Amino acid sequence: MLNDPFIQSLRAQLNLPLPGTAAQYRMAGIRRLAEQNAHALPPDNAKVACVLNLLFQKDTVWHTVLIERTHNPRDRHSGQVSFPGGRYEERDGALENVALREAEEEIGIPASSVHILGQLTDLYIPVSNFLVHPFVGVLQGRPDFKPQVGEVAAILTPPIHLFAQEMTKKVIDLPLPQGVTLKDVPYYDVNGTIVWGATAMIISEFMDVLGQEII
Repeated sequence: MLNDPFIQSLRAQLNLPLPGTAAQYRMAGIRRLAEQNAHALPPDNAKVACVLNLLFQKDTVWHTVLIERTHNPRDRHSGQVSFPGGRYEERDGALENVALREAEEEIGIPASSVHILGQLTDLYIPVSNFLVHPFVGVLQGRPDFKPQVGEVAAILTPPIHLFAQEMTKKVIDLPLPQGVTLKDVPYYDVNGTIVWGATAMIISEFMDVLGQEII
């Protein structure tokens, strides 16, 4: 798997200067852009989190893994679609271990079966005060997903070429559980599922990194 030309090219691209904020904010809404202007740098008390963009190959096509979170009134991101991931814990040590641990907990993929290829640009989320470190990894072997009971409502495995299609990128007025409606929110339409916010911004940069290497 690591010798696959696509994976070798992606790993090389991740070691070059990244597209960064400009690529992320192509999938940011008006509110998010205003937050960015108000929070140019994350505060010192920002909490650290890591997510994993996990790639796997099925029938010669490369896919990624997203999760739909269960509805929880205490979770600011309740019901949203995201990459597997979570908050840093002291026992984790290196940041990439957070992404690997959370992927094992949330989707049942053993950390030992994932090879980290590199890292995307950090992204600060003002609404929850998290500084998110996105990692990219490849699954060595076939996936056997096991969603975490009580945390993960569904696991989505879209092909990555889906995000390169202009028809997948849309805009919506998005109602939130708190009674607020966000206007003109850009999102990816993944077979009828709305992928927006920080997850869409991370995907946007990832697609820039891929460039013409999409399979």
